[in-house]
Amino acid sequence: MIDFRDPAFLDDPYPTLAEVREATPIFPVEDPKGRGATLWFLTRYDDVYRALRDRRLGRIKGSTPTPEELGIPSDRPDLAPYFEVEQWSLLMLEPPEHTRLRRLVAGAFTPKRIEGLRPAITGHADRFLDEVVGAGPFDLLTQYAQPYSVHVIAELLGVPTDDWRSLLDWSHAIVKMYELDRTEEQVRAAVQASREFTEWCRELIADRRARPRDDLVTDLVTAETEDGRLTDDEIVSTIILLLNAGHEATVNTLGNGVTALMEHRDQWRALVEGRVDARTAVEELIRFDPPLQLFERWVREEGVVYGGREIPVGDKLAMLFGSANRDPRHFPHPDRFDVARGDSSHITFGGGIHYCLGAPLARLELDVALSRLVARAPGLDLVEPPRRNPTFVIHGYEAVRVVA
Repeated sequence: MIDFRDPAFLDDPYPTLAEVREATPIFPVEDPKGRGATLWFLTRYDDVYRALRDRRLGRIKGSTPTPEELGIPSDRPDLAPYFEVEQWSLLMLEPPEHTRLRRLVAGAFTPKRIEGLRPAITGHADRFLDEVVGAGPFDLLTQYAQPYSVHVIAELLGVPTDDWRSLLDWSHAIVKMYELDRTEEQVRAAVQASREFTEWCRELIADRRARPRDDLVTDLVTAETEDGRLTDDEIVSTIILLLNAGHEATVNTLGNGVTALMEHRDQWRALVEGRVDARTAVEELIRFDPPLQLFERWVREEGVVYGGREIPVGDKLAMLFGSANRDPRHFPHPDRFDVARGDSSHITFGGGIHYCLGAPLARLELDVALSRLVARAPGLDLVEPPRRNPTFVIHGYEAVRVVA
């Protein structure tokens, strides 16, 4: 029903998603990752909202993810470095392991604590804007959004920023594994990135054990739970997840959102003229063109019914976030880009126990990044049409060339 490799679809998936959403609430596709399961794609807001909170569904089938559940053939021991990273990722765990790990990390992401970071985050935004505003054309992603977001999440965790370009490269390679299909070259790159990222994290853990600091990594290293301390494997997975998720979504939301603003000049003017503030506009940037288009969950119990179809145990529900965010049953005039909409009921941050832990930080980062861009570069414009990444699940641009 949808060709997820069609370049025209990847460039602008929303017309096709709208056609499919109006034709059916659910449709099956054989799992392209070869796990012997069927993917049942949910297209409408109410179904996606409910599925995100349905405890009969899970990110895994059992207590911890198996290679099969991660799309890794059991006869591919060369993929072990990637599997070892994902095995203890919060995204992949279910209770009780998920509850134990999330509780340890959640304190760093409370709205009050995050709001206290606003001055420091504003300083990062201005520092990188100082380098590009007035200096001719620049790439919004590589010269502003990426270094800005990496420095923010690295500072929160307490990790060194000297290697921030390596952190980006590792992250970009690893997240390719989340796509519906990937090349063997991308698989090898993800494995190598997992190996190097893990080694970097283990050196950081050893350093914090020897020289504790007031940061989240030290908290993870020294934390005591009812089941004892975290293992190094659990800490490595948590650090990598927070660093990856802490910048990928922010970068792509900013790139997608600023592009939409440049293509809807009346909406950009509303920000420049102060008729709409950045905090309100951010919700529309997140809804209109979300950075994550798909989230999957295994069916773990009998009797799971969506769209009038009972989904067999061992199959997966694949929730189409971009489609749900433009469902006219929930959002009036959903294809209209309206920065004054201010509707935070979009499902871009997920829901249930896997609701995005970093949502308060993402909102603040986007608020600051956009407000400083508006203040410092009110005449911002595109130099050329942006180039989309040829991927679906992680949805963003290769480059967004602008001039201030």
